[in-house]
Amino acid sequence: MSEELTVAEEFNPPLKDPWKMFRGVMAGTLVLQAIIVMLALPVVSYLSEDLKSAKLTYVAVLGLLMFVGAGFQGRSWAIPYNIALQVLAVAAWWVHPALGVCGLVFAALWGYLLYLRSDMKEREAHGLLPGQRDFGQDG
Repeated sequence: MSEELTVAEEFNPPLKDPWKMFRGVMAGTLVLQAIIVMLALPVVSYLSEDLKSAKLTYVAVLGLLMFVGAGFQGRSWAIPYNIALQVLAVAAWWVHPALGVCGLVFAALWGYLLYLRSDMKEREAHGLLPGQRDFGQDG
């Protein structure tokens, strides 16, 4: 019986990937933003008089880049890619001011996500994330 306790005391559950959820949040945010950008296509088509095809192409390509980027959030270059997409989203102001405002709103959201990322990195360095704690002991 003492052997069973020794084995039970030595058992440590495998560490969970604390970044998996965060990558999911980033991917979901990009998908939501891509949907909003793509929903602007009919508005741009209706309201644009000059450079109509260039504006439609810009919005469609931006939306597609966001959809594609959502699948690559596990890559090392995902954060710079996301930031570049936000710059392009704010630059969509030239297409229509409403798209620029949406870009600013999402840029603020991405700023908050980057803040959360730095907070998670700091907590991970100190071993404070839930997947890093030893749940076998009280306290």
